[in-house]
Amino acid sequence: MSWYDILPAISTSFIALSAILVAIGWALIIRKKREAHQKTMLAAATSALLFFIIYLSRTIFVGNTEWGGPAGLKPVYLVFLLFHIVLAMVAAVFGITTLTLAFRKRFAKHRKWGRVTAVIWFVTAITGVTVYVLLYLMYPGGHTKPVIHAIFG
Repeated sequence: MSWYDILPAISTSFIALSAILVAIGWALIIRKKREAHQKTMLAAATSALLFFIIYLSRTIFVGNTEWGGPAGLKPVYLVFLLFHIVLAMVAAVFGITTLTLAFRKRFAKHRKWGRVTAVIWFVTAITGVTVYVLLYLMYPGGHTKPVIHAIFG
């Protein structure tokens, strides 16, 4: 098994873990367990950051995976992928904002942002796992050139 095969599974596991931790953190704060909530949400953020580092490293040094499924489904997949990418960028900005509000002890705003951020994060994680399933389990495709090779030859 190569890095090409294992890195997508590892990064997807981190994003799924982050969503599970966000759900646990949400349940903890509802029960007024603030310290446990804080620790769990920091673990969720760390898991999301690990996903991003692995994903970015893989994109730069290994490359991205091309669609390997039926040509007729490719346009549907690309629209779904675009939706996921845009949602992931929004979720990242919301996540950073929500964490910043918590660190600055602006809990009223943190609470409002947190509810929206969590929902966006859940949808992002679900669509991310779906992309993984489509690209690596249902319709395994090839991979493109690593970005670093495309830039520097």
